Amino acid sequence: MKSVSEIVASLTASPKGGVGSGGVYFLGIGGIGMSALARYFNANGVAVSGYDKTETALCRELAAEGINIHYEDNIELIDKQAKLVIYTPAVPKDHKELNYYLNNNYTVTKRSDVLGAITAGGFNICVAGTHGKTTTSSMVAHILRHTGYGCTAFLGGIAVNYSSNYWSAATNGQNVFVAEADEYDRSFLKLSPDVAVISSMDPDHLDIYGTAENMEQAFIDFSEKIKPGGLLISKYGLKRNADLKASQHLLYDVDNANAAINSHNIQIDNGSYVFDVKAKDKVLKDVLLNMGGMHNIENATAAIAVALHLNIDDEKIKAAVAAFRGVKRRFEYIIKNDSTVMIDDYAHHPEELRALISGTKILFSGKKCTVVFQPHLYSRTKDHADGFAEVLDMADEVILLPIYPARELPMERVNSEMILQRMKNRNSKLLSKEALLIEIESKKPELLVTSGAGDIDVLVEPIKKILEL
Repeated sequence: MKSVSEIVASLTASPKGGVGSGGVYFLGIGGIGMSALARYFNANGVAVSGYDKTETALCRELAAEGINIHYEDNIELIDKQAKLVIYTPAVPKDHKELNYYLNNNYTVTKRSDVLGAITAGGFNICVAGTHGKTTTSSMVAHILRHTGYGCTAFLGGIAVNYSSNYWSAATNGQNVFVAEADEYDRSFLKLSPDVAVISSMDPDHLDIYGTAENMEQAFIDFSEKIKPGGLLISKYGLKRNADLKASQHLLYDVDNANAAINSHNIQIDNGSYVFDVKAKDKVLKDVLLNMGGMHNIENATAAIAVALHLNIDDEKIKAAVAAFRGVKRRFEYIIKNDSTVMIDDYAHHPEELRALISGTKILFSGKKCTVVFQPHLYSRTKDHADGFAEVLDMADEVILLPIYPARELPMERVNSEMILQRMKNRNSKLLSKEALLIEIESKKPELLVTSGAGDIDVLVEPIKKILEL
């Protein structure tokens, strides 16, 4: 049987026309990482088709691009000539289509194996971290595209500039890849970086790792995947920085002269930031970032460090950063006017929420901050209930939604009430989605933040319509 790398190489070398016949089949095609791979194969002329549980806006976009997708677990609808089947761990083990492929000797593999195979022979810029990786990798890829350096990008979010999580822009004789390096299920250990970024390693995915120490070790193992002579750029102050491995290792930070790459002289201008970046013997003056959140200055600092390492012109870097319009659901302004501000974000870990809420309150200090939070996963809620409560107390008002379970079965006595009971802020409540819309229509909050990694995003448009009435 051919290896995944051999199959990927043969498919892209001799692509075949026709939808859903003898190409690549995706189980969970609507996932953000899966859809980027689907777009890669589709753009390279390979027949792509797949299944997903729910029709989403992203699924509809893939269908419009010529990819055949169905939403029923039915082996009569699959591509029985598929050369490669890619699945996500979110697909249940009793899934009929998955088991058909497994029981009939198809090549069935995870997304991480395929991404590793695609990027194996290229110059790879891989961005990891329990938070910050999506925005940072999107910034890096945008800078390379905007400046003409070029890259092929596999992102974990939709870059607003390009309305996509995948693109391939011409490079100067190099096969340059920018990839979000996902720590879930140790996926990032399939990558071979020439340049790696580690933004954070706070405890997460303890359902996979068991302990914070095991998760930290995975990041150390990721750093050991950096090619000889390669560069590691990591956030100053990471607990295990001294244990990370790389031929070259630079630290970045904000307002910290001890970091090799440091952003300082930060000014706020109508929800945007202007700052300077000092790196080695040079200073980039008056960098403009049109995104909210101090954590996004950190992300921009790391992305700029990558661009400087690639010897991209300073002024081109600044122009690219100023033109960056952000990532969908990463401090995304849904409404921004004098009377009402609505921000939507993917934050689903206590530290992500801390950065989101603190950044929002700094930018809009004169407004009452209402946060709507949907916890993601029973296991994460159980592990971080105290942390979520502490961080949510920073808001003026909090509305919790029921837990979004994703791939998990319910856990006894684990629910959103766990967080609510631990909160000191008495101006907090637990509501259903339907009751939330009624509450927002009644109160019309002046500064509203919606946050979570589940299906809270489906409420964004209904809430926006209510607030704009």
